[in-house]
Amino acid sequence: MITDSSCGAGRRYDEVLGSAGRLLADTSAIDALWLSDGGGQPLPSASDIKRIIGLCRALVFPGFFGDAEATERNLAFHVGLWLEELHSLLSVQIAAGICFGSGGCYPLDKLRERATDIATSFISTLPRLRKVLMADAAATFRGDPAASSVNEVVFCYPGLKATANYRVAHELHELGVPVVPRMITEMAHSETGIDIHPGATIGEGLMIDHGTGVVIGATAVIGRDVRIYQGVTLGARSFPTDEEGNAIKGLPRHPVIGNGVVIYSNSTLLGRITVGDGAVIGGNLWVTTDVAPGERIIQSPSSDKTQQAINKTNIR
Repeated sequence: MITDSSCGAGRRYDEVLGSAGRLLADTSAIDALWLSDGGGQPLPSASDIKRIIGLCRALVFPGFFGDAEATERNLAFHVGLWLEELHSLLSVQIAAGICFGSGGCYPLDKLRERATDIATSFISTLPRLRKVLMADAAATFRGDPAASSVNEVVFCYPGLKATANYRVAHELHELGVPVVPRMITEMAHSETGIDIHPGATIGEGLMIDHGTGVVIGATAVIGRDVRIYQGVTLGARSFPTDEEGNAIKGLPRHPVIGNGVVIYSNSTLLGRITVGDGAVIGGNLWVTTDVAPGERIIQSPSSDKTQQAINKTNIR
């Protein structure tokens, strides 16, 4: 038996959903955002970009990622399939990223042609990316006494996974692709806790050990054979603003790290400072000035047990 109260509840349900639906469908409330018009290029797809990352990892490290049945005998077959799928997915996502980055419509024939060319150019970089990532894996194995093999590093280490995403994203960033590179590095951020902006420039032989909480900013420059431990930030010290008080984008504002530098856990390096080749930054430090080549900066306990001070004899 249907009561008056149940009918009233049903009417309220219809009224609330109808009202909420009209308000949520009112695009004037989100006029700062761009939506697909239904007849043009869709927004980038997070699920397809996740698949793209998986394909890139499989192509660089076959058997470790992707189809575990890949062997020396059938590798050419699997590589051919992966490359075809990667090119197809990547072309669509690059086109979506370009359209999204332009803030609206784009001539679709030209868009697809450009996206296909960029996807082809990206795929041509994969052999070089493999060489660089193999150097990253080898450097991690050498630098971590807990690693039993390079194979273990490839299978297990979050630092290498985040670095692989970054290197894929950086190539796309250099090719002028909007949005998609940032999605790729943010997926690694979610997976590993390591946040590397695709615009950063990083030499081969990077080791990120443990990695949780590492942040590397957009204009950071890192040389070869650098070791970074968990909680390290390479950030900006301040943001120059325009006449309206908005941060000016694109200016170099993050550290430049030389070759062979070691930065221990939870240290924060801010601003466009230079850390010279072979320098060592100890843990839990706040560094906002240049560090000379070979210099070692550490903390030492002061006479007051509740305080710690930087050992000034080791700071320029």
